[in-house]
Amino acid sequence: MKQLALIITLLMVYTGFLEAQNENPFIRNGNKLYKEGKFKEAEIDYRKAMEKSPKSMKSEYNLGNSLYKQESWEDAGRSYLNSVGKMKADNTTGKASAFYNLGNSLFKAEKYNESIEAYKQSLRLNPSDEDTRYNLSYAMRKLQQQQQQQQNKDQNKDKKDDNKDKQQQNQPQDQQNQQDDKQQQQQKQQISKQDAERMLQALKNDEQKTIDKVQKQKAKPVQVQVEKDW
Repeated sequence: MKQLALIITLLMVYTGFLEAQNENPFIRNGNKLYKEGKFKEAEIDYRKAMEKSPKSMKSEYNLGNSLYKQESWEDAGRSYLNSVGKMKADNTTGKASAFYNLGNSLFKAEKYNESIEAYKQSLRLNPSDEDTRYNLSYAMRKLQQQQQQQQNKDQNKDKKDDNKDKQQQNQPQDQQNQQDDKQQQQQKQQISKQDAERMLQALKNDEQKTIDKVQKQKAKPVQVQVEKDW
């Protein structure tokens, strides 16, 4: 399966028509350092070249290459876009390459929507570039996946919010249930107290009846049994 064609199109490749003696010495040294894999050092020289010739599209473009290699995606993208503004109107090849690399930078930064627009712009300038066409298709698939993930994330958040709302709605009912239970306990306690008083009163009544009965028995004359005659 073909992988994403994140290929850096070096300006130094397609600008070979420029005479070496006319190049800024900082650009020449930056290119040398770049080929040696010393991208940070190359960046420094490209920036020095830009200070000397601010309108140099070549130093701007190559600066983007060095930043890209350092994985400074957004800074690299800005340099590629700036280089387009410094190119001549008829330099469609250079602009197509700049937009292609801009798309790669945005893709690496996971800004898929913006990378798609950059690839489209590159294809308008160079419709036959298959790498750009493939990258465009790949970025569109990644954007779809990103949107689906965000949609799932939003749905999960909505579910959590719904559960939270339900808990808050149920909370007053729970409080009411607690109050009802408390009232029932109080009523039970009250009933138990009333029952106890009734029982105590009943005992008192029984005790009084017993006392009255005993007193009555004491007041009644004692009958003595008479012995039988023989």
